[in-house]
Amino acid sequence: METEKTALLFKALGDENRLRILKLVSQGEDLCACRILDELDITQPTLSHHMKILKDAGLISARKQGRWMHYSISENAINKGVECLQRFRTE
Repeated sequence: METEKTALLFKALGDENRLRILKLVSQGEDLCACRILDELDITQPTLSHHMKILKDAGLISARKQGRWMHYSISENAINKGVECLQRFRTE
C-alpha cells in the first residue's frame, strides 16, 4: 500500500501545471480557485482535474467557501515526500 501512495505522490508532482499550482498555493494561507485560474492559462475543468490529483496525493487540502474552493498546502504530505526520497539514498 505504501508503494501506491508513493506513486500517487510522484504522479502528482510529475506535471508542470500541478507544480505551478503547488507553488501558487504555497505562497500564502488559503488560495481561492479563482485566483489560481487568474494566474494560469487553464480552464476551470482542467484546474479541477489537477486539484483532484493533488488532493488524492495528499499534497493539498481544500475547503469550500461560498461558490469557490480554497486550497492550502498539506505540510504532512510534503514531509512524507521527503521521507520517500530519503529512502532511495544510499549511505
